[in-house]
Amino acid sequence: MAAVIKIGTSGFSFDDWKQSVYPPDLQRSQWLSFYEKELGFKALELNFTYYTLPSPKSFEGISRKTGTDFSFAVKAFRKMTHDIRDQQTGELLDNKDFFDKFLFTIEPLIKDKKLACILMQFPYSFYATAQNRDYLKIAKDRLKDIPVIVEFRNSAWLREDTFRLLTTWELGYCVVDEPKLKGLMPFVPRATSHVGYFRLHGRNNNWFNAPGSVRYDYLYSAEELGQFIHPINEIAAHTSSVLVFFNNCHAGSAAKNALMLARMLFNDE
Repeated sequence: MAAVIKIGTSGFSFDDWKQSVYPPDLQRSQWLSFYEKELGFKALELNFTYYTLPSPKSFEGISRKTGTDFSFAVKAFRKMTHDIRDQQTGELLDNKDFFDKFLFTIEPLIKDKKLACILMQFPYSFYATAQNRDYLKIAKDRLKDIPVIVEFRNSAWLREDTFRLLTTWELGYCVVDEPKLKGLMPFVPRATSHVGYFRLHGRNNNWFNAPGSVRYDYLYSAEELGQFIHPINEIAAHTSSVLVFFNNCHAGSAAKNALMLARMLFNDE
């Protein structure tokens, strides 16, 4: 059975998407419905959970605005991926409470069967050490039976033993496309769980120096997007579902590229 491939963007509620993506007179409360019904996307990566843990009612509202076949990937809270060490000693903190609060927050998506996975995106400073490898297993266990995707920023993780560990622990590998800069992860399509996951950040070479607002200022060309077709289909052959998210959200580029790729991938269906 072929994997279900869904394409979407990393977030949907950006001020600079007004006019570039959404009609200028469309109310913000209607943007998510437009994203699904008019743009045709069936998946969305939620990133605001990295910064804050809202009440479950927020997710009840988000779920209510989407159809039964819509899927969400939710980014882990920063206390689960970034702020995990004591600044003085460097030792790992006991952060189990944040995992419990996170699970409580996203419960409506679980109940409605719309949670595809949790994305744990680790910073460049999350090095490939034995302690950090153990932490991946700890995180997986705390998130119970929910599919977990791991995104590395540091290329030191690009080793066969990393892929073996992820496969053993049923942790999905996040395939990234980002600038080809020293230290960052290259584009290496691999599947380590039943969920395939692509996160396309753009190729802005000013990655390390640009502020976050423009780091993702990049629009893929049709030729560049065409290079993703074969890898996505290859991952789909070894998984039950594939999620492809564009994170080049500046000025609506993510939505434009997602629509372009969807046409290229599904034009024969």
